[in-house]
Formats: sequence, C-alpha cells, structure tokens
Amino acid sequence: MALLEKTGTLTVPYGPIDQDHGEFINLLNALDTATNADFPALFQELYEHTEAHFERENQWMAQSAFPAVIDHKGEHQRVLGEFKQFKSRVDKGLVAFGRSFVRDRLPQWFALHVTTMDTALAMHLNQQPPV
Repeated sequence: MALLEKTGTLTVPYGPIDQDHGEFINLLNALDTATNADFPALFQELYEHTEAHFERENQWMAQSAFPAVIDHKGEHQRVLGEFKQFKSRVDKGLVAFGRSFVRDRLPQWFALHVTTMDTALAMHLNQQPPV
C-alpha cells in the first residue's frame, strides 16, 4: 500500500500545484519501497523537487500579493531545514533516518500542508486576473 494516494483531499484547484504534488507523491511512494542502495539518490531527487516546488510557490505568492505569504514561506523554510537535517544523515549512509522521515513525518505534514496552506494559495491564485 502506498504512503500517499492522489485523492481529492490531496488536490487543490490549481493545476500547476497539483502537478508538483503528484510528482512529490510519486517520489515519496518510490522512496518507501526503494532499496537501501537506491534510497539516497531518490531522497536527493525528492529534496530537489520539493525545493523547486517551494520556490515556484514563493514566486506565485510574491507576484499575486498573497496575504499569508510570510506564514507560508516560513513553513517552506521550516520543512526544508528539517529535510536538510535528514539528508545529511542519509548522505552519511544512515538510511534508516531517511526512511523514518519519509514514513513518519512527510505524509502527515504533506496532507496538512495541502489541505490548509496550499488550498488557500490555490484559491487566491484562481481569483487573480489572467496574466
């Protein structure tokens, strides 16, 4: 069984965000079943994907004058900081730490983040005039 499924609760009404989220879910699920040998490279890929996704969201928030930009960006910084701590352990060969982060932290955080912060951002973006 997958850690996360692409369900209605994990989608937002904004296609580009949903595309990024779909890739995040695919990578997270791949990490859950990865061998110890494959885990570090996939963990790096998930980190880079998350970093790029957050940067895109940060740009959209700035361009659209999103009212909750400070809180949302702060959450991005917090998660990337936590990611980096676990990445440093995985880079040292401590794959068990990375597996714990992937299984016990990321799915719960992601579900909450999507249903709160990202849904609010998507609704805001959809109210903006076309560029």
